[in-house]
Amino acid sequence: MTERIVLAYSGGLDTSVAIGWIAEETGAEVVAVAVDVGQGGEDLDTIRKRALDCGAVEAVVTDAREEFADQYCLPALQANALYMDRYPLVSALSRPVIVKHLVEAAKYHGATTVSHGCTGKGNDQVRFEVGIGALAPDLKVIAPVRDFAWTREKAIAWAHDRNLPIDQTKSSPYSVDQNVWGRAVETGFLEDIWNAPIEDVYSYTDNPAEPRDPDEVVVTFDRGVPVAIDGETVTVLQAVQQLNRRAGAHGIGRLDMVEDRLVGIKSREVYEAPGAIALITAHQELESVTVERDLARFKRQVEQRWSELVYDGLWFSPLKDALDTFVAKTQEHVSGEIRMTLHAGRAVPTGRRSEASLYDFNLATYDEGDTFDQSLAKGFVQLWGLPSKIAAKRDQHRHA
Repeated sequence: MTERIVLAYSGGLDTSVAIGWIAEETGAEVVAVAVDVGQGGEDLDTIRKRALDCGAVEAVVTDAREEFADQYCLPALQANALYMDRYPLVSALSRPVIVKHLVEAAKYHGATTVSHGCTGKGNDQVRFEVGIGALAPDLKVIAPVRDFAWTREKAIAWAHDRNLPIDQTKSSPYSVDQNVWGRAVETGFLEDIWNAPIEDVYSYTDNPAEPRDPDEVVVTFDRGVPVAIDGETVTVLQAVQQLNRRAGAHGIGRLDMVEDRLVGIKSREVYEAPGAIALITAHQELESVTVERDLARFKRQVEQRWSELVYDGLWFSPLKDALDTFVAKTQEHVSGEIRMTLHAGRAVPTGRRSEASLYDFNLATYDEGDTFDQSLAKGFVQLWGLPSKIAAKRDQHRHA
């Protein structure tokens, strides 16, 4: 039986060329696997036909948008995942779901090797290969662009020589990766970090400086899961999609940052994640009402580490799995409603309501009805500051 190689297929130039190139170089049959995580563009049937026309013996196309939202975006939302306190892990979240489908296809089709189109300078090579190694340690991996120094010029020439049915001359000044959780843009003039992004960079968001009326939205959560928008029941995918449109119309979720890549270099990235940023803002606000203080403080540490693990390609690691259990526990009481105003690039919470609220009006008020016993505060302050006071006295004596 001829050896088979499963290729992560996007439908673009590089992976279309990779089908024939891998077949010629290895003698193996290529099975193309395309996973829809909400990246838009061409429909799955068109992508499947192109893969077959480019020489794939099989083309597997999967609509994984619901799966991606429920099993990958939702955990990120509950972890308030923001790498370097800013980036909502747009690309990083999609890689493990693609890896899962690649491994499943490899097992089904009897493949011994998996291939991807990543370069050697990015994070995605790590996310793909570490993920594959965690789910199927016996699978081998080849990366033509990285391992054989493929350039766009080489790919265009290769496609032209073999009359491949793809657009061989279309070029973009940017490298774009997008899914339902957001959009990532890099390269081109953005590589000069003094250059400001221009409006042509953006697709998911409108210019926040343009005048428009504010949009008020109410997001309902049940145990950390967004279940309704303005009282209308939604799935997680629908919640993200609706807020992508509504928050995006106000320019919410634009990020321009220099981030620390796993491979050790700094990279300038421009992101758009209107739905993700709006939902994380609402979720954080509801947690401030429903999660106990010490648990909330520790969870913030967990959130940072969780984000780093996912960014670094360790979605399937034991530590990530253990942190998932902790995060899930913290969501037991995260139920209620958050009202936000969407306007001028910001999602601003203006109202909070929850039956699980830890906010006690009678304890918090300074007006009549106050039930807080202020007579207890004096002793509390004295005991709370006692260690510092003792240390200060010691230091005064030592320096006297």
